[in-house]
Amino acid sequence: MNTAILNTKLNFSKDKPVTKSNIIDTLKRKNLYWVSQASGWSLFVIVNLLIISSFETIPLNRIALWILLGIYGIIFSHLYRLYIKKNNWTNLTLKKIIPRILIASFVVGLIIYIPVYGSGYFLGVERDAQHQTAAIIASVLNITSVVLVWSLIYFAIHYFENSKKAEIETLIFEAAVKDFELKTLKAQLNPHFMFNAMNSIRALIEEDPQNAKDAITKLSNLMRYTLKIERTETVTLSEELRTIQDYLDLEKIRFEERLNYNIKSTPDADRVEIPPMMVQTLVENGIKHGISKITAGGEVDIDAKVYGSNLIIEIRNSGNFDEEALKNSRGFGVSNTKHRLSLLYGEKASLSLTNENNNKVLTKLKIPSGGSK
Repeated sequence: MNTAILNTKLNFSKDKPVTKSNIIDTLKRKNLYWVSQASGWSLFVIVNLLIISSFETIPLNRIALWILLGIYGIIFSHLYRLYIKKNNWTNLTLKKIIPRILIASFVVGLIIYIPVYGSGYFLGVERDAQHQTAAIIASVLNITSVVLVWSLIYFAIHYFENSKKAEIETLIFEAAVKDFELKTLKAQLNPHFMFNAMNSIRALIEEDPQNAKDAITKLSNLMRYTLKIERTETVTLSEELRTIQDYLDLEKIRFEERLNYNIKSTPDADRVEIPPMMVQTLVENGIKHGISKITAGGEVDIDAKVYGSNLIIEIRNSGNFDEEALKNSRGFGVSNTKHRLSLLYGEKASLSLTNENNNKVLTKLKIPSGGSK
């Protein structure tokens, strides 16, 4: 599941599978392209003939030459399109693509005019020698303007198609992230913790009813929090820390004097939005792999501050960090947290685990205080 979601974006770069639907879509696009080509160049020829005919009578050889111009326009603009596709111009930035379009439009306009000029010679279309140079320049510029319009339409269509594709890709990616996070969250408050908490509360009912009531309230808060986070993408750090305090208080019933904790957070850190259950997962990981394995128990210290544009959360717990043991662990925790950070923040976030000394593990979490990527 993890690998599949992380590869979601990569899958868009692969060729689509050959299916009946894809073949039909491709044929429709090709048909639409050729209809557009024929219609566009035909319209250009007809409009010019109508304009000229309003001033003078047009002989048949000149009409034939205009028709040939339309045919040459279709042929050479299509070759121009193939060149664009071969060199991936549609993936270039606007800064790089504008000069290419201007130069290419003039070159293609000139290339189209060359066979038109030759055809005019064979068809016997005569020009006044005095105005021939000006007419050639005007014709080249006229065709160039048409190719330029053709280019703008072509790239505009691709721009909107790519924007739509990117929007769909983003929606699919976000849905994958949400699905991944929900599956992760369902695994956070694992059944072992729930059973342990309820057994601890059961033991308190007779000997300390008030503490039992308080513990039930804390467990209820935890359950309410898990229901809430399925409807939201982020929570404030202060909300997360309150949940962690409830969690640690419940664990303290089980561990008794073997567990102590301290939570510190600055006001600006409290306001930062973070993915829900992320810090709680790391705290749970510290108790499971650290304190629970020490006969004398230990402590958990959480310190959250904002440095520059990042929220830094340091979690220190008693124990010793074994990198190989963590790699071989099949449970959630550190690996899931790293995946979530990668999905939501990219390289802007980080998570590290180090042995601060022989009996203290430091888990350091860095999250952009401005939100996800």
